[in-house]
Amino acid sequence: MFSFNHFNFNVSDLDKSLAFYKEALGLEPVRRKEAEDGSFIIQFLGDGKTDFRLELTWLRDHPQKYDLGECEFHLALRAADFEAAHKKHQEMGCICYENPAMGIYFISDPDGYWIEIIPTR
Repeated sequence: MFSFNHFNFNVSDLDKSLAFYKEALGLEPVRRKEAEDGSFIIQFLGDGKTDFRLELTWLRDHPQKYDLGECEFHLALRAADFEAAHKKHQEMGCICYENPAMGIYFISDPDGYWIEIIPTR
């Protein structure tokens, strides 16, 4: 039997990403691992409600933007107050796609990863 544990995004600016995920989604750091030689930092974020973690990985020797392909993958989070979340994300300017017919929208993080926001149903 398996259960979900975490999902990883590689990021180019860890501090910028940490600030985004805190402001946009309320995710907080829960665990951090740093290489002794400074070559990487792994920061796990949590929602304070579940055991699922978002792993942000920063690699010193990867200065170029990450190739996200066609962005056909995404992380999805449920919003208890969908309208308030949508308003906040509109104000932040991070909404990259909306599908009103399905009642969902997507935000884009500083590296271009898409996060789907769905209402609690």
